[in-house]
Amino acid sequence: MSHDKTRAKLIYMANQIATFFLTQPEAERAQGVATHINKFWEPRMRRQLFEHIDAGGEGLKPLVLEAAAKIHRPEPLPAH
Repeated sequence: MSHDKTRAKLIYMANQIATFFLTQPEAERAQGVATHINKFWEPRMRRQLFEHIDAGGEGLKPLVLEAAAKIHRPEPLPAH
C-alpha cells in the first residue's frame, strides 16, 4: 500500500473513532479517543498518526487533534 493510501486510511480510521466518541459526554470524548487508539493501534500506526499530526494534521477532526495529547507517542525509529 502506498504511503498516501496508508495515511488516508489512518486519517479515516482516526476520524471514525472521533465520530463515535462525539456521542459521549463532552468531558469524556478526547480521553475516549485516546484510550481507544492506545489500546488498539500498534506503535507503527500511532507513529504514522503523529507524523501526520506533526506535519499539520490535515484532514483530522478537531477531536483527534485534541486527543493527541493523551495518545502514547511511540519512540521514533532509529535512523539507518
